[in-house]
Amino acid sequence: MKGKIVLEEHLSTALNNSLWDSAGEAARNGKACMSDVNMRLMDVERRLEEMDRNDIDIAVLSLASPGAQSIVDLNQAVDFARRTNDEIAERFTSRQPRRLRAFATVALQSPKAAADELERAVKQLGMVGALINGYTNLGSAHSAEYLDEPPLWEFWARVAELGVPVYLHPREPLPSQQRIYQGYPALVGSAWGFAHETATHAIRLMLSGLFDRYPKLKIILGHLGEGLPLMLPRLEHRLQMQHEGAGRGAARKTVGKYMRRNFYLTTSGHFHTGALHAALETAGADRVMFSVDYPYESMATGSEWFDKTDMNEEVREKIGRHNAMRLLNL
Repeated sequence: MKGKIVLEEHLSTALNNSLWDSAGEAARNGKACMSDVNMRLMDVERRLEEMDRNDIDIAVLSLASPGAQSIVDLNQAVDFARRTNDEIAERFTSRQPRRLRAFATVALQSPKAAADELERAVKQLGMVGALINGYTNLGSAHSAEYLDEPPLWEFWARVAELGVPVYLHPREPLPSQQRIYQGYPALVGSAWGFAHETATHAIRLMLSGLFDRYPKLKIILGHLGEGLPLMLPRLEHRLQMQHEGAGRGAARKTVGKYMRRNFYLTTSGHFHTGALHAALETAGADRVMFSVDYPYESMATGSEWFDKTDMNEEVREKIGRHNAMRLLNL
């Protein structure tokens, strides 16, 4: 299919590289693999060449995980977000403003500063929303604030006002929650831990009442919904069975209704037709979008699968281009 749009496509910046040690990813994925990934994160021309070869028209870029979310110092995190967005605009999107767009980096260590920076990034830099790498560290690397918690609703109010989507991207579980992965470090990240962490985070948002307060909020999940299309019916059933119990949150609707109203799913890094059909059944053809997860995944692999997988051509056009155009106002 020609003219595809992808929207979980990562980059890095000089500032980001000066702060983060990629030794953990190199240990999991191999030094040669991560050396190639790190090169591609920074290389604009190679990215555009690969987009051309695979009939990808527009890529929406975002800072690689964990980004601002893991900076413990509040002032440093806020400064990092602003400087990152400026660097993305200068080094990436301004080079090809029609073909390269971006999600803003925000520092939720300060909800108000995050809201202000998102507004600046959207209105002044032309960014199309925000990408948030999971929970935010507060005070130490062993602490976490999740996006459903009350201090962050100030940020969500601004998101609702701006009408832009937020991409909920994975990060590793907190160190204190990684005991089950001990002895199997390959499972901590994208192979398994990312999905479990992010799916649970999304469920927290559904149960919190956030979408009752702000019913037009739009959340994007990658990797065909982080396993939720398969597990959501079981979750909904058990929550209904436990309706007299405690700890079910403040939500007024079922999790399935929030999924179909407030969530969009992408194919990033999950090029499997059975999982795609499950996502389509759960979210609907208007809420699934093609993505690759470049450079951690291959544009060629993702595009070949998507272009050849068996589906109605009208649905393919929706997933490959039209849904993203509508959601992001491209």
